[in-house]
Amino acid sequence: MRVIVFSDSHGQIDYARKVLKGAGQVDLILHAGDFYRDALALADEFSLPVKAVQGNCDGEAGGPEEELFDLAGHRVLMTHGHLNGIDRMGNLLKKAREYEAEAVIFGHTHMPQSVKMDGILFFNPGSISRPRDQDRPSYGILEIGEGGIVPSIVHY
Repeated sequence: MRVIVFSDSHGQIDYARKVLKGAGQVDLILHAGDFYRDALALADEFSLPVKAVQGNCDGEAGGPEEELFDLAGHRVLMTHGHLNGIDRMGNLLKKAREYEAEAVIFGHTHMPQSVKMDGILFFNPGSISRPRDQDRPSYGILEIGEGGIVPSIVHY
């Protein structure tokens, strides 16, 4: 299974469109918030399934604040991060343990991050529209198979 992960698109989805046009096989889009409706628009445009959460800039977009789901036999928690105090990773670790998640997908910081803590993957694709740590937008790819979840961050 191959998953493209976006976050913090903030209504600017031109780079995300280019990514999806050139990505080859994509089985699912994940969007970790800010803007929830961007995820729905991309899924519709590319006829792909999507899972998305709201972020702090979404207002009443109608989406969930977090999602717990299965990806090819691996339990994943997705949240934007603003409600969990992502500046303190311990809060996300506690929530991941509570849900018995193998991976946590989050956004909010606009900075990519891929780390393992206590065997749990914490993955932030950065921002596809407004990066804070560099000049280039970023997104994530999750390759999921028998070897588990293999993450990568791509700078556009």
